[in-house]
Order: sequence, then C-alpha cells, then structure tokens
Amino acid sequence: MNKNYIILMGILILLAAGLLVLPLKNNSKQLDPEVLMWDIVQPTRYVSTDEVAKMIIEHDPLLVMVDVRSAEDFQLFSLTNAINFPLDSLALDDAKSALTFNKRNMVFYSNDDLKSDQAWVIAKRLGLKNIYVLKGGLNRWIQTIIQPEAPAETASEAEFNLYAFRQGASQYFTGGSISIDQSPQAEIVVSRKKKAKAAEGGC
Repeated sequence: MNKNYIILMGILILLAAGLLVLPLKNNSKQLDPEVLMWDIVQPTRYVSTDEVAKMIIEHDPLLVMVDVRSAEDFQLFSLTNAINFPLDSLALDDAKSALTFNKRNMVFYSNDDLKSDQAWVIAKRLGLKNIYVLKGGLNRWIQTIIQPEAPAETASEAEFNLYAFRQGASQYFTGGSISIDQSPQAEIVVSRKKKAKAAEGGC
C-alpha cells in the first residue's frame, strides 16, 4: 500500500477522533464514531477528476463544487461554477446551513487531498449528506484534465478512449485547441509524361 496513503489515513483517523471529543454547537444528534471511522476508509467518498470533468461539461444540476482553499487562492484559479468556503469557515456556527444543498452532491477540493479531506470529516460530523472529495485535488486536475499525457503505443483501447476524453476536456476548460500528432505520409511525386515523338516519313 502507498506510504503516503497510510500517513494520510492516519491523520484523518486522528482528526476524526479529535473531532468526536469536541462538543458541537446546536447539534444534539452526534454522529456515531464507528460510522464516521467506517466512512473515512471507504474509497467511495472520492470522485475522480474525470468524473468531475464529465459532470461539469454536462452541466450536472446535482453537482456543487466547494473550494476549501483561501479566498486569495480561489481568486487566482478555481473550477467552473465552484463556490469558495475556506476550511476555517467550517468552524462557524452557520456552516451547516450555508452548506446544505437539497439532495445535491457536494465535492470538496483543494490543491491536494489534505484540506478537502479535513473538510469532508468536519462536514460529515456536522451531519451533511452526499459529500465527496476530489481525488488528488487541483494538482491531479492539472495532470489529467488540463495537461493529459498520451498513453503508450501498447496501451489498451480504454486508455486511448480516456485520453481522447481528456484532450476534449482540456480544450473545453482552457479554450485551447487540441494538437493532433500526424504521422508523416509517403511523399507523392508528380511528373509530366513525355510525349512520344511522331514517326518520321509518311505513307
């Protein structure tokens, strides 16, 4: 298993345990610690950059992107139609009501997974539903959607199809054009046929 993943999971479990001992204002119904711990280790709480790109392109009405970075970072770059709700804002009394969207899917993101994972744990403890984390954050978004890398020649058809989707998504989000690498074609030489000389003499 990836060492970074193990470290991240350890941090999240400690954070969740710490949050469980802190009292929550205006929230009499506490989340069961076992449920929270179980949800933390489930990979289903993550959505990939490809899934999010597809939802944004298709104008999915259920998608709400929540940028948990600072307002300054949000102004420099953010995903399409995202709202900015910095991580420290989740400590405010009205955080739950501000982030309650009727049956819509809320996806937290930051530069990587760290802040968005923390936001997910806090939101889960607040009792929010349908919450997810953009796997890899904006760093992964740049690598896969904005600057996709071409697969090897031996890659499967599915990998080439994914690459084609990512190229299209890159064009959609950047407004740029897709450069298609065309293989050199055989050069065709055109030459004029020489006329045969008329036979000398007559009948």
